[in-house]
Amino acid sequence: MTRTVLISGASIAGPALAYWLGRHGFRPTIVEIAPALRTGGNAVDFRGPVHLGLLERMGVLDALREVRTGGTAMRFVDADGRRTMEMPADFAGGDVEILRGDLSRILCAAGEHTEYLFGDSITALHETPDGVEVTFSSGRQRTFDLVVGADGVHSNVRRLTFGPERQHVTHLGYYVAGWPMPNHLGLGRDTLNYNTPGRLASIGGDHRDPDRAGAFVAFASPELSYDRYDLDAQKQLVRERFAGLGWEVPRMLAALDSADDLYFDQICRVDIEPWSRGRIALVGDAACGATIGGMGNGTALVAAYTLAGELAAAGGDHTVAFPRYEARISRFAKRAQKGGAGAGRFLAPRTAHGLAIRNWLHNRAWFMTLTYKIAGDRSSGIDLPAYPEAESRAGRTGRPGEPLSGASRPPRP
Repeated sequence: MTRTVLISGASIAGPALAYWLGRHGFRPTIVEIAPALRTGGNAVDFRGPVHLGLLERMGVLDALREVRTGGTAMRFVDADGRRTMEMPADFAGGDVEILRGDLSRILCAAGEHTEYLFGDSITALHETPDGVEVTFSSGRQRTFDLVVGADGVHSNVRRLTFGPERQHVTHLGYYVAGWPMPNHLGLGRDTLNYNTPGRLASIGGDHRDPDRAGAFVAFASPELSYDRYDLDAQKQLVRERFAGLGWEVPRMLAALDSADDLYFDQICRVDIEPWSRGRIALVGDAACGATIGGMGNGTALVAAYTLAGELAAAGGDHTVAFPRYEARISRFAKRAQKGGAGAGRFLAPRTAHGLAIRNWLHNRAWFMTLTYKIAGDRSSGIDLPAYPEAESRAGRTGRPGEPLSGASRPPRP
């Protein structure tokens, strides 16, 4: 029977999968290119009975609530600071909003039987009839029964197994970046957002430290060629796109110069079928990601739970488990993923007319009610089985044999 599973990526999908595999008696190992768990990061959210039900079954929901941000309202202003539009905290923050670094830390702590290999990455995969021979950048070599890529939209495992990224990743016309800066505006946990056509500049307070804030920008652009590991080159791209803007942008760019932590990426979508080849499979954003607005964190939880459960139900037979896993959740994942297609257009409409229409619509109660309903529908609509072996090992919350309902909560008034 399959026992050893190597997972690439220690963000969200990887630790969640390792947790459930451990509950089913497998021996998971996570390899992570970073030297330690990443701290901080942007806020992510979960919403609806499916997401919250899985977090409760994992026994981590209370811990997440203890460090949740409380939600982040988005206030849009003009160059003089006058409000043009506002999105309430529960629109962006869902039922539970938490910083990505806190989420990774809590999920990793829950997987007590997981081996971690930090500061390393996979350089080669060679499948044999009995397993997958893995070569790491450190030079070590090991063999595992299965390998799973949980390493995001730019998945290394996907590249090594299915071919170049350009075959599976579609650029959606925008780039985003984020970095830390001083909280000179005295903001709480909410954000102030300033637009010009095709550009967004945003500053949000840090709910844990009143002296710190986070800068965030988005801009429309054709696909760019740059080194994802060259921090200086990415900073220069941001400077070029936002040079000469008013509002608080000069202070944001000044903070960028000294920032040693920068997130920079395209808004994109991952499309690949099938999600597995032989003994190698993909989970989370590596299989069906959307950079922003695609509810990727909730989908990662659903995918991790299902993949581990199907492997257990099949007695470790990946030839049975992998197709069942994909068939069970692919429609749900693709429906959630659709939200990413409009993320850039919402953040930074390309024309002054587009900005005016966005602000007008989002200041109307009927439109916000519809928007809440659509978000609720994308996070529900799936009934997950209870995989008995995992539940019998749980000793935590949730009753054995009780499926997770995908019923959507009613829209807000």
